[in-house]
Amino acid sequence: MRAWYDIATPDLSRAEDADGIRESAAQLEALIQTEIDNGIAAEHIVLAGFSQGGAVALHCGLRYPQRLGGILALSTYLPLATTVAAERNSANNDIPIFMAHGLEDEVVPISHALASKTLLEQLNYKVDWRSYNMPHSLCDRELVDIVAWLNHTLKN
Repeated sequence: MRAWYDIATPDLSRAEDADGIRESAAQLEALIQTEIDNGIAAEHIVLAGFSQGGAVALHCGLRYPQRLGGILALSTYLPLATTVAAERNSANNDIPIFMAHGLEDEVVPISHALASKTLLEQLNYKVDWRSYNMPHSLCDRELVDIVAWLNHTLKN
């Protein structure tokens, strides 16, 4: 199945595919550079993703060497969490982060997302956290909250 990286076990924090995660992050960095080369300022670029896409957005955004506009991470978690403190880039120390998760998510347990949120907050990131009564999906209320967050984040 197509994926950003391989998942070896249901416990997402064990046996992580570090090479696959870093390869996907490199591909995302190339896309960001293309946008910058096309005249889009890095601080106007928001990385957004759902599930594995959100995991790659978090991984890449925290480590990216130029200030980005924000990270929108839906129904996801922070991969390679044990390396983020050493690898993060100070350019994005205060990057806006929106994390949302379903209370009934059967794919990415909310406990993984909450552990990621806690770690990010311990590293002094400000996380706008939302949870919804839904499975591994999106809901109307979440979309309204995303629009409001994007409008607030990108107007600054």
